[in-house]
Amino acid sequence: MGFTNRHRIHVLAGSAVGLLITLAGGCSRSGEPVVGQFKGLDITGAPYGKDFNLTDHNGQERTLADFKGQVVMLYFGFVQCPDVCPTALSRAVETKRLLGADGERLQVLFVTVDPERDAAPVLKAYMAAFDPRFLALSGDLKRTRDTAESFKAYYKKVPTGSSYTMDHSALSYLFDPSGVLRVALRHEQTAQDYAHDIALLLKTP
Repeated sequence: MGFTNRHRIHVLAGSAVGLLITLAGGCSRSGEPVVGQFKGLDITGAPYGKDFNLTDHNGQERTLADFKGQVVMLYFGFVQCPDVCPTALSRAVETKRLLGADGERLQVLFVTVDPERDAAPVLKAYMAAFDPRFLALSGDLKRTRDTAESFKAYYKKVPTGSSYTMDHSALSYLFDPSGVLRVALRHEQTAQDYAHDIALLLKTP
């Protein structure tokens, strides 16, 4: 996929991914190394991404505890994103389809990095265009910044003439049904990769 000058994407790779591995420790919940279990990056034990406190597009305050018993896929983006975010959400739809009946135990959360433009009605309509069960989350500028920093997610406002766009990272984070951050999936990975890792997490006690 090509990226336009209007929307430059910051995808964590190389040394940045190495940093995530170092921070996570690359271990299973039992402390034993995991080799080849996940298609994505195993970040079990990471000291970041513990929780969030944001408002969904229906006006309800949300934390990870609301989704206990489900696998949560969390992604940072914005509604006016021309290609990367629609691709990520379309892949989430396909991932859910591939999971079959287990797809009902997947909750997709879209955290906007553009709260100035992404009001609740805009976010609700955007989610409905993909799957009405997907939830968009938002906060004020400070909560947005704090949440992104707590996940080591990058975003930046970039002026474009009389308007602006947003640079942002494109990892998808997976939490197991107990609410523990386990996997970071890259944007270039397939729906099959995503479904594989989610299916593994659904087996987590």
